Parts: sequence; C-alpha cells; structure tokens
Amino acid sequence: MKKIDKLVLDAFIGPFLITFLVVVFILLNINMLKYFDDIIGKGLDTLVLGELFFYFAIFTVPTAMPLAVLLSSLIAFGNLGEHFELTAIKSAGISLVRTLRPIFFFVILLTGIAFYANNNLVPKAALEAYSLLYDIKQKKPALDLREGSFYNGIDDISIKVDRKFTDDEAALKGVIVYDHRENDGNKNVIVADSGRMYTILNERYLKFELFSGYDYREGAGEAKDLGGKKSNGESLSKTRFSKMQIVFDLSSFQLQTTDKKWFQGNRIMRNLTELDSDIDSVEAQVLNQKVNHYLYKPTYFAYYNKGDSIIMPPEVYRQKVKRDSLARVPYLDRIKNDTVKVRSSSTNPERDSITARLNEKFKPKTNVARPKASSKQQTPKILQKYTSTIRDKQSADSINRVKAKAKADSILRSGVSLDMVQGAANSVRQIKSQIMNANLSIDNFQKELAIFEIQWHKILANSFACIAMFLIGAPLGAIIKKGGLGVPFLVSIFFFIVYYVITMQGEKLAKQNTVSVAVGVWAADVILLIIGLFFLRQARIDARLFEADFYSVVMDKVKQWFAEKRHPRAKMA
Repeated sequence: MKKIDKLVLDAFIGPFLITFLVVVFILLNINMLKYFDDIIGKGLDTLVLGELFFYFAIFTVPTAMPLAVLLSSLIAFGNLGEHFELTAIKSAGISLVRTLRPIFFFVILLTGIAFYANNNLVPKAALEAYSLLYDIKQKKPALDLREGSFYNGIDDISIKVDRKFTDDEAALKGVIVYDHRENDGNKNVIVADSGRMYTILNERYLKFELFSGYDYREGAGEAKDLGGKKSNGESLSKTRFSKMQIVFDLSSFQLQTTDKKWFQGNRIMRNLTELDSDIDSVEAQVLNQKVNHYLYKPTYFAYYNKGDSIIMPPEVYRQKVKRDSLARVPYLDRIKNDTVKVRSSSTNPERDSITARLNEKFKPKTNVARPKASSKQQTPKILQKYTSTIRDKQSADSINRVKAKAKADSILRSGVSLDMVQGAANSVRQIKSQIMNANLSIDNFQKELAIFEIQWHKILANSFACIAMFLIGAPLGAIIKKGGLGVPFLVSIFFFIVYYVITMQGEKLAKQNTVSVAVGVWAADVILLIIGLFFLRQARIDARLFEADFYSVVMDKVKQWFAEKRHPRAKMA
C-alpha cells in the first residue's frame, strides 16, 4: 500500500467510525421514542432494557451504514480539499479517480458487511427485539399504590390506602382490601387501621401485615335467628384481629417469554433464502386460486354452455398437474409398499416349498374324466351375452335422450314464471359473489407477494446504497472543499431525505402494483448513482458548482445564446 492510500484511508476511517456510532445512536433514539409509553412504568430490569436497545441498534444498521458512508466521505474529502492536500495530489499527476480507489475498495468491503448484516443479523435481531417488545407490552405496570384511590393491578384484588409514609415506604395507614377471587361480589372485605407491605421470594409474592382491623365475610349458608331456629339465607361473619398476614401472587407482574415462532412469519425477520421460500409459497397460493376458479367454472353454468371449455394458461395448467401429482403421492407410496410385500412373499423359499408340497398332496387325480367344453361352443354364448348387454345399454341411452328432449321441449313451451326469474337471479348473484371472493383472495395473495418481494430486494438495495452514497459524498466533498460537521452534515441530511422519500414512494407504488417491485425498490439507488457519477465528472474537471462565479458565467453564456438566437445577423457580422 502506498503512502497516498494510507493518507486517504486514515482521513476516511476515523470519521466513518464516529459518524456510524452517532447515526446509530440517533436512529436508535428515534425508534425507541415510538415505544416510550410501553416501556416506562413497567419496572424492567436493566439487563432487559440493555438487551432491547442492543437488538434495536442492530436493527438500525441498514439505514445507518449508507448515511455514515455519505457523511464520512464528505468530511474526509472536504478536509483534504480544505487543507489543499487534494491540490497537492493533483499537482503530482495523480488523478481524482486514483485518489478515490482505496476508499472505493473499502466501501465495497463495507457493502459486503452491510449485506451480511441485512441478510443474517438484522432478521434475527428484529425477531428478538419485537418478541421482547411484545412481552414488555403484555407485562403489567409495576406495583404502585396511590393514596386515596383503589389499585386493581393484582388479579381479583382491590386495595385502597389512605396514607403512605416517605420515611418508611413499607408502612401504610388505613388499608381496605376487597377480595374478588370467588367471583361473588364484594363479600370478602378486610379493613385495617395500619399495615406494612413488601415483596418476598425474589418479588414473586406480595406480603401484607395488617394490624388492628376486621375481616368481614358474607356467604350462603344456614343461619340461626334469635329463637335458635335455622333459616335459609346468607350468613355474615365479622372477625376482629390484632395482626393478620396476607400473601398475594405477583406472577402476572413478571416478564413472560412468548414463543418466537409466532413472530417468524414477518417479512423483516426473514433472510433471502426464507423469503424465496415464502415467495414460492405465495405464488403457489395464487396459482391454486386460479386453478380452483377454472375447475369451478362448470358448476357456474348448469345448462347454458355447459359443454364449453376454456383453455387454462400454461402456468395455471402446470400448477394443476403439480397439485394432482402431489395429491397422488400418498396413494403411490401405498401401492408401492403393497407391491413390495407381494414380491417379497413370492421370493420366500421356505414358503414356496411348503406351497409346492401342499399342491402336490391335494393335486386332483389324472384318471378322472371331466367334460371339457370346446371353444367353438363357448364363443357364441359369450358373444351373445356381450351383444345383448350393448343393445340394452344403447336402448337405455336412447330412452334417456328422448326423455331429456321431451323435458327440454316442455320447459321451452312453458312460459317463464316469477319463480324461475328469481331463481336465475339468485344463481347469478351466487356466481358473482363466488367470482368476487376468488378475485379478492387473489388480490390479497398478490399484495402479500409484493411485500415479500419488496423485502427481498431491500436486502440487496440497502447494501448497494453504500456505493451510491460514496459516489455522491466523495466527489461532492472534493468540490465543496469544506470539512468538519457544518456543510457536510447539511448536505448529507439533504441527500438522505431524498433517498428516503424516493424509497418510500417507490415501495408504495410497488405495493399498489403501479410499478414493478424491482423499479420501486431500486429507483433510489439508481437515481443517486446517476447523481454521484455526475458529481464525479464535475470533480474531475474541477467544476465550481458551489461558487457564485460559476453560476454568473453560466448565466452570461445563456444570455449570449438567447441574444444570438434573436439577432442571427449580428453573429454573422
């Protein structure tokens, strides 16, 4: 590696690492602000929060990598241009393209790293992050009793505290506990003058120590009146206590782990191989819907054009053949197994020998004369029976045709009744509803197919965006010749907004089937690549795109061109 390559790489790698961490931090905060309300107040452990932030940080890599490449290349070449190092390099006879070469190869390496992260790390991180976030959302808020109000966070328990003490958080004053675990109303009530509340066994249980109170319980049973007689009614008991201990289960407050298989079907949690499988499955579903539509066609028309047939498109016919062949596989396996059993039984030597001995033992005697019918005597009887069967079948078919024709003639001669019209209209409505449902199912599958195809292309497009951003940032930094975080940061934000808007609009049009998925996803990369090549050309000729004199010269040339168009004779003179 030459010294110029080390100089350029040192100028790029340092800003890249810093800007990448800064961009990840900014994007992480933006993402976490959306779930701020779901996280705060749940009493989460620091380890759980750190795990959630780590997964979301990996999830932001596809967006942070291109932006960091753009900003760092702007800063690196802006610093080189501001300190006249690019001028010295060009005066030594080294072109700008040669100067960009070491960083270009480094950016290609970053593109490979970005592709690996997008295809392997990001789907796993997204699965872990969103499954953990779902568990956090399902977790109940931390136990928080407020003075003068009922707390209903514990299942089937309502607690009210009149006063809490700041010097002793466990001490309580004026405690009322309603126990609804029997689902029979407010029939179990505990009232205490004071008490203490704290958790035990690794915060799995909540323990109350109540002092100087009453335990009221009301329930169905046999009660005695003043005369000592039994009466059917509800009994009421009142128990005074000086100290009572109650333990409540807090398992519902613990963070429950959901099986990750319920989240694996989401497109952002799939890599290229899995997305290929998903795309094939959805395409098969679309073709199956079309096959069913063609197969159900004879049932739509009971009389009119019943014998008409519509030729299936080639891809639909191939799917029908494939589906039929797959449906026959279990039966083919069963037939194959039965054939193997028969063959194995016939090749058993011991069984064949036993069968031969039995046949020899019970073989009929040869000297017994048996009458034999000649073929000349048998053939006429068989032909006669076969001929009579054919004649009976033909006569039955002719009779059925005559009956069907007579019935059709009678229907045609009869007038059209209101019941016939209503029946035909109901049949048409039913057929229309079936066709609309089939089309709606096909549209839904095609939308889902577009979503999976968009994600498939995004994995590649987000990785290629690093090259497009570098071709914009490096030449633009050489033209601007301003280092630091001022102008480069503003220019980076501008092009990143352009990239984001084009990407979102392209995905939207692709989902609406207005443009193809490839055009919608790759449009941003292609447009920025063209812009980058334009900036590279301008940087090679030392164009002054961001200086006022450049635009003054351009305006003078435009004015001169219009003047020559208006007065061609002055140009000839």
